[in-house]
Amino acid sequence: MSVILILILASLAVALAFLVGFIWAVKSGQFEDTCTPAMRILSEDEKAKQDLPGTGKARGTAGQAAVP
Repeated sequence: MSVILILILASLAVALAFLVGFIWAVKSGQFEDTCTPAMRILSEDEKAKQDLPGTGKARGTAGQAAVP
């Protein structure tokens, strides 16, 4: 019976630690901008927008055969 009491107290301590960590993260601004990091992968880099010199092709297409 004492083991159950120890496990309950341990689980309450872990839950309290997670609650304190969550409150600290919210107060420090960790969850202010949740949309931008997910959308960043969809935006193009400035280097990818530039053409390769002399070819007129965008980066990443060099070495590929042109299809007529």
